[in-house]
Amino acid sequence: MDVHALKIIRFERYTLAIIMTVVMFLIAQLSGQKEIIFPEVLAIMTGAWIAKKQPWSVDKRRIFILTCLASIIGVAIVRYIHLDLFFQVSICFLLVGASLILLKTNFIPIISACILPVYMGTTSWIYSISVSIMALMIIIVQWLMEKYHMRSINHFSTKEFNLKHELKWWAKLFLIFGIISVVPIESRNIFFLAPPLIVTFVEFANPKSPLRNKPLEIFEILVFAAFIGTMMRLLLNTYLNCPLTICAIVACIFLFIAFDYSRITFPPAGAILLLPMILRTEDLKLFPVEVTIGAMVIIPLALYLFKNKEE
Repeated sequence: MDVHALKIIRFERYTLAIIMTVVMFLIAQLSGQKEIIFPEVLAIMTGAWIAKKQPWSVDKRRIFILTCLASIIGVAIVRYIHLDLFFQVSICFLLVGASLILLKTNFIPIISACILPVYMGTTSWIYSISVSIMALMIIIVQWLMEKYHMRSINHFSTKEFNLKHELKWWAKLFLIFGIISVVPIESRNIFFLAPPLIVTFVEFANPKSPLRNKPLEIFEILVFAAFIGTMMRLLLNTYLNCPLTICAIVACIFLFIAFDYSRITFPPAGAILLLPMILRTEDLKLFPVEVTIGAMVIIPLALYLFKNKEE
């Protein structure tokens, strides 16, 4: 396939992702249900549609099951487990890890899908319904892309899954996450450890992840996404009174240009980009600073604490 054809296909993928994002924001705006906005949807679309190769070892059935399950767990914890925020988040992390082990996959975006409603105090099942519908739409469109050769077919296998290794790795992750999350959660400065940053931490904690070779580039794309998302929300929505839909469109365009320029399509950056769209106005100005500091801490920490044998 020539370069021109590849550019057309890439543009079509970006366009589909923007359309999906626009539909989500329009439905949320028209219905008045803010819970419909699911920032992680852009992260999942980045991996499932935009990236040349899907970064997770997962099939379509597991994407749907795990995304639905994570959203239900998150809302259920807020509704029925009335503990301190730290313990609620810890339960989320533990249950998500157990789900990924049971289904033998590394589809880690569901961490954000589970923890976000806990951070936001979401008690409405509308969130879970919305997330489930969007997960279904994502896998249907991915199937169509594969059928019409817009992206390579994703082949999933559990042959390399090592239960003993996964149990040890998740146990270590859970312990370290518990330690590093105490201060931001108990001080209620939760966006130092925003849900997409937790996903980033888990990604970099994987010794086999190719992204470990690009820590600076990943840091830059995360910071860029945080600043662009916040700027679009403040400038277009808060000051110029534009609908959130317009903010999301412009922000996505900037992020996709950054993806193309840097040749890095890092899924959590999509969730970081859209997260400012659902935050309180008073939280916006500090959000990019908190994300920057949080990324500066968790990326080196994951690289240091989870070295592979070669390292």
